[in-house]
Amino acid sequence: MSAVTDTVRTPPAGPRPAGGIGQSARDSLVVAKRNLIRMSRIPEMIIFGLIQPIMFVVLFSYVFGGSMKIGTSTDPEVYRNFLMAGIFAQTVTFATAGAGAGIADDMHKGLIDRFRSLPMARGAVLTGRTIADLVQTALTLLVLAIVALLVGWRIHEGIWKALGAFGLLLLLGYAFTWVGALIGLSVRTPEAATSGGLIWLFPVTFISNAFVDSSQMTPWLRHVADWNPFSATVQACRELFGNPGVSKSDAWPMQHSVWASLIYSVLIVVLFRTLAVRKYRSATA
Repeated sequence: MSAVTDTVRTPPAGPRPAGGIGQSARDSLVVAKRNLIRMSRIPEMIIFGLIQPIMFVVLFSYVFGGSMKIGTSTDPEVYRNFLMAGIFAQTVTFATAGAGAGIADDMHKGLIDRFRSLPMARGAVLTGRTIADLVQTALTLLVLAIVALLVGWRIHEGIWKALGAFGLLLLLGYAFTWVGALIGLSVRTPEAATSGGLIWLFPVTFISNAFVDSSQMTPWLRHVADWNPFSATVQACRELFGNPGVSKSDAWPMQHSVWASLIYSVLIVVLFRTLAVRKYRSATA
């Protein structure tokens, strides 16, 4: 009897994979690496992503710069320094469309269903995708900053405050990629995700203090612009860079722009990550 028991005894189990936050972080990094490798094999995605913001810098600086009034000045150099915080913020938020299109493409090809069949942490596929998009956005922002320096943009509050401003920009971009993730999971094709990711971005970026001084807007429109999360980050960056055009509005986000930018971005991440992960669990190709 003892021999029979020894024969059928279950062998000791091997080490179980760690769960919780550690497992989720590892799975997310694996997916992020996969997406970064994929991006590196499609260099035209990176090149086109760099060309668009550079065109915005050149066009707005040299075509509109002489006709824009910042405070009491119409000096094109003043406008270029005013403009750059808005261009930086626009660039990181427009990454939303790429995030949505990438996830929609994975859905269309059935890749999301394959990921869901694997023993992965919930949400790791989406987190990995947003991390990869954040790395690409950081690269774009670096190149754009170099171009901005070449056209005359300067920082006046020191390197540490400037790095803080870029940190706020990347946090805003990361927050908005979760909006793109939700859109990508909610549509049927990458083309629809691209369109859906851009339609709402235009009013968000243009009804703001990014390209014009909000004090020149009609009162109701200025109120909308001052409470726009996008405007809070632009205002914070102007303060941290020491650039002209900092709004004198009494609105709380304009008075406490750094804190407002942080709070807005964190709330967007929490809200849209929750919605996107929930959608991911039930989405089908």
